[in-house]
Amino acid sequence: MASYRFSDRHPMNPERLGLTARLIRDLDVLGRTPSRVLAPYVAEDDQLRTVHSAGYVEAVKRASGPDGESSPDLGLGTEDDPIFPELHEASARLFGGSIVAAEAILEDQGVPAVNFGGGMHHAARAKAGGFCIYNDAAGAIARLLDQGAQRVLYLDLDAHHGDGTQAIFWDEPRVMTISLHESGRSLFPGTGFPNETGGAVAPNSAVNVALPAGTRDNGWLRAFHSVVVPVARAFEPDIIVSQHGCDGHERDELTNLRLTVDGQRQNALDVAELARELCEGRWIATGGGGYDIVHTVPRVWTHLVAAAAGRPLALRTPVPAPFREYVKERYGFDAPPTMGDDTELWWRSWEVGYDPGDPVDRAIMATRKEVFPALGLDPWFD
Repeated sequence: MASYRFSDRHPMNPERLGLTARLIRDLDVLGRTPSRVLAPYVAEDDQLRTVHSAGYVEAVKRASGPDGESSPDLGLGTEDDPIFPELHEASARLFGGSIVAAEAILEDQGVPAVNFGGGMHHAARAKAGGFCIYNDAAGAIARLLDQGAQRVLYLDLDAHHGDGTQAIFWDEPRVMTISLHESGRSLFPGTGFPNETGGAVAPNSAVNVALPAGTRDNGWLRAFHSVVVPVARAFEPDIIVSQHGCDGHERDELTNLRLTVDGQRQNALDVAELARELCEGRWIATGGGGYDIVHTVPRVWTHLVAAAAGRPLALRTPVPAPFREYVKERYGFDAPPTMGDDTELWWRSWEVGYDPGDPVDRAIMATRKEVFPALGLDPWFD
């Protein structure tokens, strides 16, 4: 999966995947509970075409060929998505990983699956964008629908709006997309505002919470529990597919949020609880953005895997010595000593009141006013 490498200087560095796998191994996360590791495969063209146009798939293949044919109008060969020789195969393997996850969920209905190499949420039906070529989460959803799922909830927790996934299912009433992200006024891709609520065939199937730059854990978690939880309960999904980009961390240089590992771990626990409550544990979790590849990404996604396995790691769990030694030798600086950022984690429940002077509360209220009445939810209090 590490062959998904645009260039040595590109922010989407696949070493983050290897470091995450190493930390999972060194903490014996998978040994603490029954689990299976399934190999991803390069998805077939017909699988890719469930969510991408045939012409786009062919353009990606041409970009991967010996002539390296760019198609900037399709997002291929741009600064964000430069072409490289294994572009198609590497992208289709990430996609195949999420198809494997979907097939595992269909086979064993009560066991979550995690593909932290996936989460390529900016890829649209016929265009690459934001470091994303093929939209694996959308592919997993399409597979679930094809096999009989009636309602799939897609939950996007990346700092960036999940625009590609939203667009692919814009007119699909069986899918609800919820994206919690930094406002498009200050961050790529410039979309994801509360009035984006789904197409004519699927009204009220898209929910967007556009949070202000500088939002911290308390604001992010307040928004999650004030919007995501009640909307998810109203939708009553069969299966949850989530995207856990960790680029909202305060150390990440590509966004303006100020989240911590502690808050992002809490989000993983919240989604795990929703999956248990609403769909008997049927949950596929993917990775996504995250560009602080040593301090942040491995810890956040290790917490994600542990949460999915039902054996969460304590925030004060020491980072194992072999991992710290590897980081020191490989990168020349110290890894974090523990699995948390030592944050005092708290958030206000929406029921205790709305502060019109708080920009986070205004963002929450904008979304609630837009979508809650149509879902049978009161826009002020649940």
